[in-house]
Amino acid sequence: MPILIADSGATKCEWCVVEKGKLKKTVFTLGISPYFLDGTQIEELIRRDLVPEIRKFSLDAVFYYGTGCKNPANRKMISKALGRVFTEAAIEVDHDLMGAARGLCQASKGIACILGTGSNSCYFNGKKIVKNSPGLGYVLGDEGSGAYLGKKVLQYYLYQTFDEELRYRFDQKFALSEMEILDKIYKQPLPNRFLASFALFLAENRGHFMVENIIEDGLNDFFFNHLCKYSESWKLPVHFVGGIAFGFRDVIAELCGSYELELGSILQHPMQGLIDYHGQ
Repeated sequence: MPILIADSGATKCEWCVVEKGKLKKTVFTLGISPYFLDGTQIEELIRRDLVPEIRKFSLDAVFYYGTGCKNPANRKMISKALGRVFTEAAIEVDHDLMGAARGLCQASKGIACILGTGSNSCYFNGKKIVKNSPGLGYVLGDEGSGAYLGKKVLQYYLYQTFDEELRYRFDQKFALSEMEILDKIYKQPLPNRFLASFALFLAENRGHFMVENIIEDGLNDFFFNHLCKYSESWKLPVHFVGGIAFGFRDVIAELCGSYELELGSILQHPMQGLIDYHGQ
């Protein structure tokens, strides 16, 4: 019987129907954040945007990985909402780091790292997460993430560290005043996403020495503050998932070489790995 796998962030959720290890249907809906939606709203979203697209499938199980699901109360709320919709299916809800670990490591031991809007990492023993370097969020932590790199871009711009060429390119692309930037960060919602949007500026200006310095320094901060805290990092492959990891995979590979770490896989999204994991 087919199963349903979900990988949800706060803005977008990818749902995949899988049967005998083969992808049968993919549906994208709005993201499900248990911090912004209650159980009734989550159920309504699923019934409205997902169920009509997969109605013909009789699901055996639902495996949901999502933001905010490290919190047991949030996990329970989402599990109940899914159970009310998919009454005949077994329901399993876990957090996005477990989704990354399973998608990257499968059933093997390894270090799993998320480098997207935020960052996170863990030592996965093939069955469960054994160690997790503290994630302090975009204000105190998130080293190597889009928000962290984007913050560096803004610092270089606002402190007038960028040379004239990069300042011109920045102004042409964003056309933001200092007051507008500060308002977005300190007064508007979701400042971490706003910060992360400036990581694209780095990707578009590769080759400039200041850009390369920001990328390498930002990613090195992740290696130093997180990967170096796991003794297992020098014994097992280190895997990465997320837009930042995939976009700057050449720098990731160089840093793994510098730290004498074994580089595992680098995925843009965890879904294919989760399909392989649950299709075994």
